[in-house]
Amino acid sequence: MAAPTPTLSNRPVGTSSASSQRYTSALSAVTTLFFLWGFITCLNDILIPYLKAIFQLSFAQANLINLCFFGAYFLVSIPAGKLVARVGYKRGMLIGFVVAAAGAYLFYPAASQRAYGLFLGALFVLASGITILQVAANPYVAILGPPASASARLTLTQAFNSLGTFLAPLLGSALILSRLPKLDNAASAASIDITAVQIPYLVIGTVLLLISLMLSRINLPQIEHATEADTAEGASSTRAWNYRHLVLGVVGIFAYVGAEVAIGSHIVNYLALPDVMGLDPKTAGDRVALYWGAAMVGRFAGAYLLNKFAPTKLLAFNAIGAVVLVLISINTSGAVAMWSLLAVGLMNSLMYPTIFTLAVAGLGRHTEEASGLLCTAIVGGALVPLLFGFIADNSGLRLAMLLPIVCYLYVMWYGLRGSRRAATV
Repeated sequence: MAAPTPTLSNRPVGTSSASSQRYTSALSAVTTLFFLWGFITCLNDILIPYLKAIFQLSFAQANLINLCFFGAYFLVSIPAGKLVARVGYKRGMLIGFVVAAAGAYLFYPAASQRAYGLFLGALFVLASGITILQVAANPYVAILGPPASASARLTLTQAFNSLGTFLAPLLGSALILSRLPKLDNAASAASIDITAVQIPYLVIGTVLLLISLMLSRINLPQIEHATEADTAEGASSTRAWNYRHLVLGVVGIFAYVGAEVAIGSHIVNYLALPDVMGLDPKTAGDRVALYWGAAMVGRFAGAYLLNKFAPTKLLAFNAIGAVVLVLISINTSGAVAMWSLLAVGLMNSLMYPTIFTLAVAGLGRHTEEASGLLCTAIVGGALVPLLFGFIADNSGLRLAMLLPIVCYLYVMWYGLRGSRRAATV
């Protein structure tokens, strides 16, 4: 027999019009966080070809950047969920800001020492702070208003995350990749100016601290979860991972993030292939912005569409679209191969917020724990690109693109079947 599913009361402490205004103010404040961590995360797509050239790394070795960055989600997310449950959403976000700022500042000594290991360590600290921010902010947005519009609300905030991912490659190309010679010019690697990353990350660290100071002065509304008296009988004995739609959603986040990062992290090298476009690093880096910009456009549109159509059907539709576009890219050349791959960003747009809100639906007081589990699954951004790199080293970038297709097929299945709330596991 299916165990009854708990619900969220989804109301602020107090139900006055002033509280409703605080809802809007809180959502606006949290949206700035989504923008910033989108910007930071997408700079990895610039760092990978940059450090790959400097340290003469293979694709697999270069993807240690993703392993360290997204591996932090695996190690930190569950402790972060417990931290947020204990100190609250606002304090959790403030702690995340400070940790992320420390990681950004560590880029300065890493560049000074010209040590790849120090770069990886700095990325891990930076990602740990971003993880805490995500664990606190994602469920906060999801429950900051009516449950029926949760997917649309999180999609809207994710659109500003995509704005950050759109701008990051443009600035990263101008400030960092512009210092690189042609990617196949190994002889000049030792002469590349590695200090190009110092100023951008010092600025990022300072901005993180400034935003945390601003956030500390904002009164965020307190969210009440359903009490045990509000939940159905028997639900109090369950844990978050007892819910089938959540567990399958964790796999969905793993697959989606892995596919998105695997493609995004290798666009520069893919577009540099002679049978694709043969672009130089700076020009190819600018094209990365279009991949993430397409996701931004899709999320702004999705905030509207998710109020008109079933989230499950839109999720499946986008996953099928991603599969078709990747298949077109790997079977064509020139502009068609480039634009079809960049258009995958549009299909990615709704996946994260839709999977997340479908997975936490009806979990009530288990929401923080569920958020920690879902953010743990972002480790897909570490493991899938690493496997992608091994395939690319041995069989080429085109064949490696089959791996994201497998991930998108699972996302399609989750939208159609896996997201249904059924018996606990």
